[in-house]
Amino acid sequence: MRIGLLNNLRAGRNDAQVQRLLQFIGNRTDVIHAETSSADVVPEALSDLARQEVDLLIVNGGDGTLQYALSEILGNNVFEGRVPMIAPLRGGRTNMTACDIGCDKDAVRGMAGLLEDIEKGDLGPRITPRPVLRVRYGLDRTTEYGMFFGLGVIHRAIHLNHQLFDNERSRKIQGAIGATLVTAGLVGRVAVGDTGGILSPDKVQVIIDGEPQERGEFYLGIASSLDRLFSGMRPFWGEGAGGVKWSTIASDGYRIPSALTGILRGKPRSHVTEENGFTSRNAGRVELCLDCGFTVDGELFDPEPGRRVELTADDTVQFVRS
Repeated sequence: MRIGLLNNLRAGRNDAQVQRLLQFIGNRTDVIHAETSSADVVPEALSDLARQEVDLLIVNGGDGTLQYALSEILGNNVFEGRVPMIAPLRGGRTNMTACDIGCDKDAVRGMAGLLEDIEKGDLGPRITPRPVLRVRYGLDRTTEYGMFFGLGVIHRAIHLNHQLFDNERSRKIQGAIGATLVTAGLVGRVAVGDTGGILSPDKVQVIIDGEPQERGEFYLGIASSLDRLFSGMRPFWGEGAGGVKWSTIASDGYRIPSALTGILRGKPRSHVTEENGFTSRNAGRVELCLDCGFTVDGELFDPEPGRRVELTADDTVQFVRS
């Protein structure tokens, strides 16, 4: 098995962790190493790893780095028809995918354990298949691949998180911790009936597996193929065989404040039904027409009037726990 490492030097939460990983890799001759310092050079780095016929791609970086890698592999076919196994390390500020599949909190320790099991021929228990979201949008059908999609309030909350914690002193909490703090604050505002400003609903036309939805204004719309999001949130409780886990809260939802805690835990209260403005489905295809912005794995896409977005999850990647 040929092992490659895509190492985003700027994604780490601290420089000390980056240096520890570089020191660890420096002593390994069985790992092909490609370093990146920005998203612009990810395609070139992946192309180099593909040319060397890597079978297992270790990705050191956060959700954004992984999203770029998935888009290159699945969207731009950088591995020329092959899809390597992918082992994300918890090396970024947000690591939803790595956390969901149970990766070690310490990236270096996780990689060391992974390589040890490979040497022992015991990789099987670490493999966790996950569908990957395909997000197509706009007239030119631009395509992104990732594990999480959010619109409206989610987009604005992530933007606010970046604004609040975008400085050297607070960079360590810009990721999952910052997102948790912002989310908790927004949930608190909703709980007391404050739904203005950043919490204003967005007009979105939604079609789930060809079925148009009656409601057209939403506080929240999220999709993922993960079981849990940051801080252990599990806001999906629907049924169905599709790979797109899709949940919405309509602006006219019944008793929204009392429903929020159960929704975030994936254990909704009895009044959380589609008739009352709460939808959760496992869909094959979700089609949207929206004016608001959206996010894919933390990457922000600005609002654009009348933009159409299509969500599917037809590709499955063999993720490997590090």
